[in-house]
Amino acid sequence: MTVGDLYYAQPLLSSPRDVFHISTVAAGTLITLTQAGCAIGVLFLMPLGDRLEKRGLITLLLTVTTLAQVAAGLATGFPMLPAASLISAATSVVAQILVPFAASLAPDHARGRIVGRVMSSLLTGILLSRTLSSLVSDAAGWRVVSLGSAALTALPAVALRAALLRHAPTTAVPYVLTGPGFRHTPVGVSLFALVGAAGAAIAPLAGHWADRELARPMTGLAFAVAAAAITVTAFAVAGFGQHSIVLLALAACLIGMAVQTTLMLDRHTIYQLDATSRAGLNSAFIATLFLGATLFLIATLFLGSALGPQLGSIAHRAGGWSAVSILGAALPLLALLYWRTEHRAARRKTAPVFG
Repeated sequence: MTVGDLYYAQPLLSSPRDVFHISTVAAGTLITLTQAGCAIGVLFLMPLGDRLEKRGLITLLLTVTTLAQVAAGLATGFPMLPAASLISAATSVVAQILVPFAASLAPDHARGRIVGRVMSSLLTGILLSRTLSSLVSDAAGWRVVSLGSAALTALPAVALRAALLRHAPTTAVPYVLTGPGFRHTPVGVSLFALVGAAGAAIAPLAGHWADRELARPMTGLAFAVAAAAITVTAFAVAGFGQHSIVLLALAACLIGMAVQTTLMLDRHTIYQLDATSRAGLNSAFIATLFLGATLFLIATLFLGSALGPQLGSIAHRAGGWSAVSILGAALPLLALLYWRTEHRAARRKTAPVFG
Protein backbone atom coordinates (compact mmCIF):
# COMPACT_ATOMS: atom_id res chain seq x y z
CA MET A 1 0.00 0.00 0.00
CA THR A 2 2.79 2.43 0.82
CA VAL A 3 5.14 1.79 -2.08
CA GLY A 4 2.36 2.02 -4.66
CA ASP A 5 2.18 5.80 -4.26
CA LEU A 6 5.39 6.04 -6.28
CA TYR A 7 3.94 4.25 -9.30
CA TYR A 8 0.20 4.94 -9.54
CA ALA A 9 0.69 8.02 -11.73
CA GLN A 10 2.91 6.43 -14.39
CA PRO A 11 0.14 4.99 -16.62
CA LEU A 12 -2.15 8.02 -16.15
CA LEU A 13 -0.35 10.86 -17.89
CA SER A 14 -2.97 11.26 -20.61
CA SER A 15 -5.83 11.80 -18.13
CA PRO A 16 -4.57 14.97 -16.37
CA ARG A 17 -3.24 16.19 -19.71
CA ASP A 18 -6.74 16.15 -21.16
CA VAL A 19 -8.38 17.55 -18.02
CA PHE A 20 -6.01 20.49 -17.52
CA HIS A 21 -5.31 21.02 -21.26
CA ILE A 22 -1.54 20.79 -20.93
CA SER A 23 1.14 19.43 -23.23
CA THR A 24 2.55 15.94 -23.07
CA VAL A 25 5.86 17.40 -21.92
CA ALA A 26 4.17 19.20 -19.03
CA ALA A 27 2.34 16.03 -18.06
CA GLY A 28 5.65 14.19 -18.08
CA THR A 29 6.88 16.40 -15.25
CA LEU A 30 4.66 14.35 -12.96
CA ILE A 31 6.94 11.36 -13.42
CA THR A 32 10.07 13.49 -13.19
CA LEU A 33 9.00 15.13 -9.94
CA THR A 34 7.89 11.81 -8.51
CA GLN A 35 11.38 10.39 -9.05
CA ALA A 36 12.94 13.60 -7.70
CA GLY A 37 10.75 13.36 -4.61
CA CYS A 38 11.81 9.76 -4.12
CA ALA A 39 15.47 10.82 -4.28
CA ILE A 40 14.82 13.59 -1.74
CA GLY A 41 13.15 11.11 0.57
CA VAL A 42 15.99 8.62 0.26
CA LEU A 43 18.63 11.24 1.03
CA PHE A 44 16.95 13.21 3.78
CA LEU A 45 14.06 11.20 5.27
CA MET A 46 15.25 7.60 5.30
CA PRO A 47 18.21 8.32 7.63
CA LEU A 48 15.72 9.65 10.18
CA GLY A 49 14.65 6.04 10.72
CA ASP A 50 17.69 5.68 12.99
CA ARG A 51 17.59 9.13 14.57
CA LEU A 52 13.91 9.44 15.53
CA GLU A 53 11.33 7.33 17.31
CA LYS A 54 10.23 4.99 14.53
CA ARG A 55 6.52 4.56 15.19
CA GLY A 56 5.97 8.29 15.31
CA LEU A 57 8.07 8.87 12.21
CA ILE A 58 6.20 6.20 10.24
CA THR A 59 2.84 7.64 11.30
CA LEU A 60 3.90 11.17 10.34
CA LEU A 61 5.22 10.17 6.91
CA LEU A 62 2.13 8.11 6.08
CA THR A 63 -0.11 10.97 7.21
CA VAL A 64 1.68 13.44 4.97
CA THR A 65 1.49 10.98 2.06
CA THR A 66 -2.24 10.58 2.62
CA LEU A 67 -2.83 14.35 2.66
CA ALA A 68 -0.71 14.80 -0.47
CA GLN A 69 -2.71 12.19 -2.34
CA VAL A 70 -5.97 13.85 -1.26
CA ALA A 71 -4.62 17.16 -2.56
CA ALA A 72 -3.74 15.50 -5.87
CA GLY A 73 -7.19 13.97 -6.17
CA LEU A 74 -8.91 17.31 -5.47
CA ALA A 75 -6.51 19.43 -7.55
CA THR A 76 -8.26 22.36 -9.24
CA GLY A 77 -5.23 23.29 -11.33
CA PHE A 78 -2.28 21.44 -12.77
CA PRO A 79 0.41 23.03 -10.51
CA MET A 80 -1.20 21.34 -7.50
CA LEU A 81 -0.67 17.93 -9.07
CA PRO A 82 3.14 17.93 -9.48
CA ALA A 83 3.57 19.60 -6.09
CA ALA A 84 1.48 16.89 -4.43
CA SER A 85 3.35 14.20 -6.39
CA LEU A 86 6.70 15.55 -5.18
CA ILE A 87 5.61 15.51 -1.54
CA SER A 88 3.92 12.12 -1.61
CA ALA A 89 6.91 10.54 -3.39
CA ALA A 90 9.32 11.92 -0.79
CA THR A 91 7.32 10.63 2.15
CA SER A 92 6.57 7.29 0.46
CA VAL A 93 10.08 6.15 1.35
CA VAL A 94 8.48 5.02 4.59
CA ALA A 95 8.30 1.68 2.79
CA GLN A 96 12.08 1.45 2.96
CA ILE A 97 12.10 2.55 6.59
CA LEU A 98 9.85 -0.39 7.41
CA VAL A 99 12.35 -2.94 6.06
CA PRO A 100 15.17 -2.32 8.58
CA PHE A 101 12.53 -1.72 11.27
CA ALA A 102 11.13 -5.19 10.64
CA ALA A 103 14.66 -6.60 10.80
CA SER A 104 15.27 -4.96 14.16
CA LEU A 105 11.98 -6.21 15.61
CA ALA A 106 12.38 -9.78 14.37
CA PRO A 107 14.04 -12.48 16.49
CA ASP A 108 17.38 -13.73 15.20
CA HIS A 109 16.08 -17.15 14.15
CA ALA A 110 13.29 -15.68 11.98
CA ARG A 111 14.78 -12.41 10.72
CA GLY A 112 15.34 -13.58 7.16
CA ARG A 113 11.84 -14.99 6.83
CA ILE A 114 10.15 -11.89 8.24
CA VAL A 115 12.14 -9.40 6.19
CA GLY A 116 11.49 -11.63 3.18
CA ARG A 117 7.76 -11.18 3.73
CA VAL A 118 8.12 -7.42 3.92
CA MET A 119 10.23 -7.31 0.77
CA SER A 120 7.78 -9.58 -1.01
CA SER A 121 4.95 -7.20 -0.18
CA LEU A 122 6.96 -4.22 -1.40
CA LEU A 123 7.77 -5.90 -4.69
CA THR A 124 4.14 -6.94 -5.07
CA GLY A 125 3.06 -3.35 -4.52
CA ILE A 126 5.48 -2.16 -7.19
CA LEU A 127 4.28 -4.75 -9.71
CA LEU A 128 0.55 -4.34 -9.11
CA SER A 129 0.31 -0.58 -8.59
CA ARG A 130 0.45 0.33 -12.28
CA THR A 131 -2.13 -2.30 -13.22
CA LEU A 132 -4.44 -1.23 -10.41
CA SER A 133 -4.20 2.46 -11.30
CA SER A 134 -4.89 1.73 -14.97
CA LEU A 135 -7.98 -0.31 -14.19
CA VAL A 136 -9.37 2.17 -11.67
CA SER A 137 -8.65 5.15 -13.91
CA ASP A 138 -10.38 3.50 -16.84
CA ALA A 139 -13.43 2.74 -14.72
CA ALA A 140 -13.72 5.85 -12.53
CA GLY A 141 -11.09 8.42 -13.53
CA TRP A 142 -7.65 9.44 -12.34
CA ARG A 143 -8.95 11.44 -9.37
CA VAL A 144 -10.35 8.27 -7.87
CA VAL A 145 -6.90 6.71 -8.19
CA SER A 146 -5.38 9.50 -6.07
CA LEU A 147 -8.19 9.48 -3.51
CA GLY A 148 -8.12 5.69 -3.38
CA SER A 149 -4.37 5.82 -2.87
CA ALA A 150 -4.95 8.18 0.06
CA ALA A 151 -7.36 5.69 1.61
CA LEU A 152 -4.96 2.78 1.06
CA THR A 153 -2.16 4.76 2.68
CA ALA A 154 -4.30 5.77 5.65
CA LEU A 155 -5.05 2.13 6.46
CA PRO A 156 -1.46 1.09 7.26
CA ALA A 157 -0.96 4.41 9.04
CA VAL A 158 -3.72 3.55 11.49
CA ALA A 159 -2.82 -0.14 11.68
CA LEU A 160 0.89 0.44 12.31
CA ARG A 161 0.17 3.16 14.86
CA ALA A 162 -1.99 0.70 16.77
CA ALA A 163 0.21 -2.38 16.38
CA LEU A 164 3.75 -1.07 16.80
CA LEU A 165 5.37 -0.34 20.11
CA ARG A 166 7.42 2.79 20.62
CA HIS A 167 10.96 2.20 19.43
CA ALA A 168 13.65 4.54 20.68
CA PRO A 169 16.20 6.08 18.29
CA THR A 170 19.24 3.90 17.77
CA THR A 171 21.75 6.64 16.95
CA ALA A 172 22.38 10.33 17.35
CA VAL A 173 24.92 10.49 14.52
CA PRO A 174 24.00 13.32 12.14
CA TYR A 175 23.84 12.65 8.41
CA VAL A 176 24.76 16.04 7.04
CA LEU A 177 27.89 18.20 7.23
CA THR A 178 26.26 20.55 9.77
CA GLY A 179 26.77 17.94 12.51
CA PRO A 180 29.27 18.23 15.35
CA GLY A 181 31.91 16.33 13.41
CA PHE A 182 32.16 19.09 10.79
CA ARG A 183 30.23 22.17 12.03
CA HIS A 184 29.72 23.63 8.58
CA THR A 185 27.02 26.17 7.82
CA PRO A 186 24.17 25.40 5.39
CA VAL A 187 25.94 27.64 2.86
CA GLY A 188 29.07 25.52 3.17
CA VAL A 189 27.03 22.37 2.65
CA SER A 190 25.40 23.81 -0.47
CA LEU A 191 28.79 24.82 -1.86
CA PHE A 192 30.09 21.33 -1.12
CA ALA A 193 27.26 19.92 -3.23
CA LEU A 194 28.51 21.90 -6.22
CA VAL A 195 31.70 19.86 -6.42
CA GLY A 196 29.66 17.20 -8.20
CA ALA A 197 29.88 19.47 -11.26
CA ALA A 198 33.39 18.09 -11.74
CA GLY A 199 31.79 14.91 -13.02
CA ALA A 200 30.13 16.85 -15.83
CA ALA A 201 33.37 18.66 -16.65
CA ILE A 202 35.25 15.40 -17.20
CA ALA A 203 32.77 14.03 -19.77
CA PRO A 204 34.32 15.82 -22.82
CA LEU A 205 37.76 14.59 -21.81
CA ALA A 206 36.46 11.06 -21.44
CA GLY A 207 34.99 11.31 -24.92
CA HIS A 208 38.37 12.46 -26.24
CA TRP A 209 40.08 9.50 -24.58
CA ALA A 210 37.52 7.15 -26.10
CA ASP A 211 38.15 8.58 -29.58
CA ARG A 212 41.86 7.91 -29.10
CA GLU A 213 41.06 4.27 -28.24
CA LEU A 214 42.10 4.72 -24.62
CA ALA A 215 38.85 3.39 -23.17
CA ARG A 216 40.41 0.34 -21.55
CA PRO A 217 43.38 1.98 -19.77
CA MET A 218 41.34 5.02 -18.68
CA THR A 219 38.65 2.74 -17.26
CA GLY A 220 41.25 1.04 -15.10
CA LEU A 221 42.60 4.42 -14.03
CA ALA A 222 39.07 5.56 -13.12
CA PHE A 223 38.60 2.51 -10.88
CA ALA A 224 41.89 3.25 -9.14
CA VAL A 225 41.00 6.95 -8.68
CA ALA A 226 37.61 6.06 -7.20
CA ALA A 227 39.20 3.68 -4.69
CA ALA A 228 41.82 6.26 -3.75
CA ALA A 229 39.22 9.02 -3.39
CA ILE A 230 37.04 6.96 -1.05
CA THR A 231 40.13 6.15 0.99
CA VAL A 232 40.82 9.89 1.21
CA THR A 233 37.43 10.35 2.86
CA ALA A 234 38.44 7.86 5.52
CA PHE A 235 41.50 9.90 6.44
CA ALA A 236 39.60 13.16 6.04
CA VAL A 237 37.08 12.14 8.67
CA ALA A 238 39.29 10.18 11.04
CA GLY A 239 42.50 12.14 10.87
CA PHE A 240 43.89 15.59 10.42
CA GLY A 241 41.24 16.74 7.98
CA GLN A 242 38.27 16.14 10.28
CA HIS A 243 37.24 19.79 10.44
CA SER A 244 38.34 20.72 6.92
CA ILE A 245 35.96 20.46 4.01
CA VAL A 246 38.80 20.61 1.49
CA LEU A 247 39.73 16.92 1.58
CA LEU A 248 36.10 15.85 1.48
CA ALA A 249 35.43 18.15 -1.48
CA LEU A 250 38.50 16.82 -3.26
CA ALA A 251 37.38 13.24 -2.70
CA ALA A 252 33.87 14.05 -3.96
CA CYS A 253 35.33 15.66 -7.10
CA LEU A 254 37.50 12.62 -7.82
CA ILE A 255 34.67 10.14 -7.22
CA GLY A 256 32.32 12.08 -9.50
CA MET A 257 34.96 12.32 -12.20
CA ALA A 258 35.78 8.61 -11.96
CA VAL A 259 32.13 7.56 -12.18
CA GLN A 260 31.35 9.84 -15.13
CA THR A 261 34.52 8.70 -16.91
CA THR A 262 33.58 5.04 -16.68
CA LEU A 263 30.01 5.74 -17.82
CA MET A 264 31.21 7.77 -20.79
CA LEU A 265 33.77 5.17 -21.82
CA ASP A 266 31.24 2.36 -21.37
CA ARG A 267 28.78 4.12 -23.65
CA HIS A 268 31.44 4.65 -26.30
CA THR A 269 32.36 0.97 -26.16
CA ILE A 270 28.82 -0.36 -26.52
CA TYR A 271 28.01 2.09 -29.33
CA GLN A 272 30.73 0.40 -31.37
CA LEU A 273 28.95 -2.94 -31.17
CA ASP A 274 26.28 -2.07 -33.74
CA ALA A 275 26.11 1.28 -35.51
CA THR A 276 22.50 0.64 -36.61
CA SER A 277 21.09 -0.03 -33.13
CA ARG A 278 22.71 2.52 -30.86
CA ALA A 279 19.43 3.68 -29.34
CA GLY A 280 18.59 0.10 -28.43
CA LEU A 281 22.09 -0.49 -27.08
CA ASN A 282 21.82 2.63 -24.93
CA SER A 283 18.45 1.44 -23.63
CA ALA A 284 19.95 -1.93 -22.70
CA PHE A 285 22.91 -0.18 -21.06
CA ILE A 286 20.74 2.08 -18.89
CA ALA A 287 18.38 -0.78 -18.04
CA THR A 288 21.36 -2.88 -16.96
CA LEU A 289 22.56 -0.10 -14.66
CA PHE A 290 19.17 0.18 -12.96
CA LEU A 291 18.66 -3.59 -12.87
CA GLY A 292 22.10 -4.12 -11.36
CA ALA A 293 21.46 -1.50 -8.71
CA THR A 294 18.06 -2.98 -7.91
CA LEU A 295 19.34 -6.55 -7.69
CA PHE A 296 22.25 -5.40 -5.52
CA LEU A 297 19.83 -3.62 -3.19
CA ILE A 298 17.52 -6.62 -2.94
CA ALA A 299 20.43 -9.02 -2.43
CA THR A 300 21.86 -6.75 0.25
CA LEU A 301 18.54 -6.58 2.05
CA PHE A 302 18.00 -10.33 2.02
CA LEU A 303 21.61 -11.21 2.77
CA GLY A 304 21.79 -8.61 5.51
CA SER A 305 18.57 -9.81 7.05
CA ALA A 306 19.76 -13.41 7.03
CA LEU A 307 23.25 -12.79 8.38
CA GLY A 308 22.52 -10.00 10.80
CA PRO A 309 23.55 -6.36 10.46
CA GLN A 310 24.58 -5.30 7.02
CA LEU A 311 28.24 -4.96 6.17
CA GLY A 312 28.07 -1.19 6.36
CA SER A 313 26.58 -1.30 9.83
CA ILE A 314 29.18 -3.82 10.95
CA ALA A 315 31.97 -1.66 9.57
CA HIS A 316 30.60 1.48 11.21
CA ARG A 317 30.29 -0.27 14.54
CA ALA A 318 33.80 -1.67 14.27
CA GLY A 319 35.67 1.39 13.05
CA GLY A 320 33.31 4.28 12.42
CA TRP A 321 33.18 6.21 9.17
CA SER A 322 36.76 5.29 8.32
CA ALA A 323 35.88 1.60 8.23
CA VAL A 324 32.82 2.33 6.08
CA SER A 325 35.00 4.32 3.66
CA ILE A 326 37.53 1.50 3.43
CA LEU A 327 34.69 -0.92 2.72
CA GLY A 328 33.48 1.41 -0.01
CA ALA A 329 36.97 1.64 -1.46
CA ALA A 330 37.07 -2.14 -1.73
CA LEU A 331 34.27 -2.11 -4.32
CA PRO A 332 36.12 -0.20 -7.07
CA LEU A 333 39.22 -2.21 -6.18
CA LEU A 334 37.28 -5.38 -6.95
CA ALA A 335 36.23 -3.81 -10.25
CA LEU A 336 39.88 -2.97 -10.90
CA LEU A 337 40.91 -6.57 -10.27
CA TYR A 338 38.28 -7.78 -12.70
CA TRP A 339 39.47 -5.18 -15.21
CA ARG A 340 42.99 -6.57 -14.95
CA THR A 341 41.72 -10.10 -15.64
CA GLU A 342 39.67 -8.89 -18.59
CA HIS A 343 42.61 -6.85 -19.84
CA ARG A 344 44.93 -9.87 -19.88
CA ALA A 345 42.29 -11.97 -21.63
CA ALA A 346 41.82 -9.30 -24.30
CA ARG A 347 45.57 -9.08 -24.90
CA ARG A 348 45.79 -12.85 -25.33
CA LYS A 349 43.01 -12.76 -27.94
CA THR A 350 44.72 -10.03 -29.96
CA ALA A 351 48.28 -11.37 -29.62
CA PRO A 352 49.91 -12.46 -32.92
CA VAL A 353 50.22 -16.16 -33.49
CA PHE A 354 53.60 -17.49 -34.69
CA GLY A 355 54.22 -20.96 -36.08
